[in-house]
Amino acid sequence: MSTPSPTQAAPTQTTPTQAAPAQATPTQATPPPPAPGRPLFGYGTNGLTDLRLDDALGLLADLGYDGVGLTLDHMHLDPLAPDLAARTARVARRLGELGLTATVETGARYVLDPRRKHGPSLLDPDADGRAARIRLLLRAVRVASDLGAHAVHCFSGVLPADTPLDAAWKRLTFSLAPVLEAAEAARVPLAVEPEPGHLLATLDDFHHLRGLLGDPAPAVLGLTLDIGHCQCLEPLPPADCLRAAAPWVHHLQIEDMRRGVHEHLPLGDGEIDFPPVLAALAELTAAGYPGLTVVELPRHSHAGPELARGSLSFLRREAPTC
Repeated sequence: MSTPSPTQAAPTQTTPTQAAPAQATPTQATPPPPAPGRPLFGYGTNGLTDLRLDDALGLLADLGYDGVGLTLDHMHLDPLAPDLAARTARVARRLGELGLTATVETGARYVLDPRRKHGPSLLDPDADGRAARIRLLLRAVRVASDLGAHAVHCFSGVLPADTPLDAAWKRLTFSLAPVLEAAEAARVPLAVEPEPGHLLATLDDFHHLRGLLGDPAPAVLGLTLDIGHCQCLEPLPPADCLRAAAPWVHHLQIEDMRRGVHEHLPLGDGEIDFPPVLAALAELTAAGYPGLTVVELPRHSHAGPELARGSLSFLRREAPTC
């Protein structure tokens, strides 16, 4: 995807600027520190949707994972249901009991609209639709803060039909402004994911967004880097993408994939050469990356427990020090 020419955002609209007030203060026990220099592996709850959240967390802890990519969805810490703060407090306690850390993900397919996948997005032509997505992200920031999470993940959305590129980038920058403000206040990084088929699809697009937003500090605006997406469409090999993106990475997702085909595959079923990727991950960890590398298999919940077990074994086998 070619990078559009920069355009300045024009903040002339009205959007929500505050997350829903918390009604309970969660207390999360501090998990034991990992072995020095060891990457932290997690598994995404979007690949365990047939399990209750409490059961999913227990499974991951029993298997030896360090954390979880927690997708806010109707079956797992529903962000739209009542008593979110109290339910978040219970999840925080459970994570602490199990010694797990978390990153909050916001890629649930139908959490806002039962008829449109990932709709409405930050690019929606309807201002009320964009506001609904902004409110979801503000809630995610509050949840992440209460969980002590590494970051909040988000994405741009697909370019709507008949929308000029300049207008879409303006919508995106304007929509993200209150979320970045809330994330900075909460000291929770916002980690944007380049997603194949979306307006922000590549690492170049991420850097274009940074420029439009005035180059926020990496501690405020960073990346969710999906290793499979690098294999799918980036010009560099995935290991080189990871090294190039290192200053901005706050969250990593990993699965297998084939060039030019956006299909998340179990580790070993695609074309990725994993030892170089895991070597680059070890370098990133040694340089101080504190976040998770989360296995991302959202279409494989029917075999979630087995794939969670096999994925961690694969990662440890391909990177013996892990």
